[in-house]
Amino acid sequence: QVQLVESGGGLVQAGGSLRLSCAASGSIVSTSTMGWYRQAPGKQRELVAAITSGGITNYADSVKGRFTISRDSAKNTVYLQMNSLKPEDTAVYYCAQRGLRGWESGYWGQGTQVSVSS
Repeated sequence: QVQLVESGGGLVQAGGSLRLSCAASGSIVSTSTMGWYRQAPGKQRELVAAITSGGITNYADSVKGRFTISRDSAKNTVYLQMNSLKPEDTAVYYCAQRGLRGWESGYWGQGTQVSVSS
């Protein structure tokens, strides 16, 4: 059983930065598509950023140019660097692995809270 453990969330002022980390217990980071989702209160969960096993990245329009997803295969860790944070970025952020039948069939972390004050 693979575990994904997120860290790095917290409270930051608008315009600030945070870096989220997702440590995997197994060596899935380099062989899977990994992603970061977020869910704000009263809103649907959305895919924020993803990185394929080949290193191709994609981002939600709302975070393009501000967020960067990366990975360190040696550390089995995925990162989300978040710059120029806005209050609307406030949400619980989840690390996930895309399984064979889609994201819901993969492994998920427990989530980390990111709060951006105006």
